[in-house]
Amino acid sequence: MSFIVAIDGPAGTGKGTITEIISKKLNLVNIGTGSAYRCVALAAIENNINIDDTEKIVDLLDKIKIEFKKINDKDLIFLNGKDVTKRLREKDVSTTVSKVSLIKDVRFKLTDIFKKQAETRDVIMEGRDIGTCVFPNADVKIFLDASLDERIRRRVKQNEELGIDMSLQEIEENMRQRDYDDKTREFGALKQADDAIYIDSSDLSIDEVVNKVIDIINVKKEKIKRE
Repeated sequence: MSFIVAIDGPAGTGKGTITEIISKKLNLVNIGTGSAYRCVALAAIENNINIDDTEKIVDLLDKIKIEFKKINDKDLIFLNGKDVTKRLREKDVSTTVSKVSLIKDVRFKLTDIFKKQAETRDVIMEGRDIGTCVFPNADVKIFLDASLDERIRRRVKQNEELGIDMSLQEIEENMRQRDYDDKTREFGALKQADDAIYIDSSDLSIDEVVNKVIDIINVKKEKIKRE
């Protein structure tokens, strides 16, 4: 039986970074659900599909292939065989992905994909609804949070490192809109699972958060062994 770690939380809390580090330290398969939604958004952009044409976007899912691979110790995302890891963070995708994630049938189809990827592998998954919708029976559930100001600061730094040109105002507007969309969507809304452990990372370093989560995982694994 596979061991599943679910990390949920709003944009800019460092879920992706934390998940990537822990996947390497504990040899867990890292499946970034947010990146999958970004792949759908990118595919829509590349196929000149209007973001409001939900039927065409849903149909697009049958024509694309999303893969998560670890190459030279790096977690990479491939769309139809092409490495799009950096491309997924660019402005046009970032401003489009929120609308894509609101489409119920897209969420249903991607949720099925996520579940199949975890059937026979120990995985760590980060997103908005992993512990509530995708894997409500996950072995470990973490809700990672941070203040809005801190999340904006982190996104500015991330964009600078990736060479992505977005103004502070654009980042803040995008973050606020994403928070609203995530919390109010009909299916898979962002919320803390009742049995999730809350971590506020506003004043914590990456290493401190990683160590906290690893301690929680190890405690759970020991408990399973005893049972």
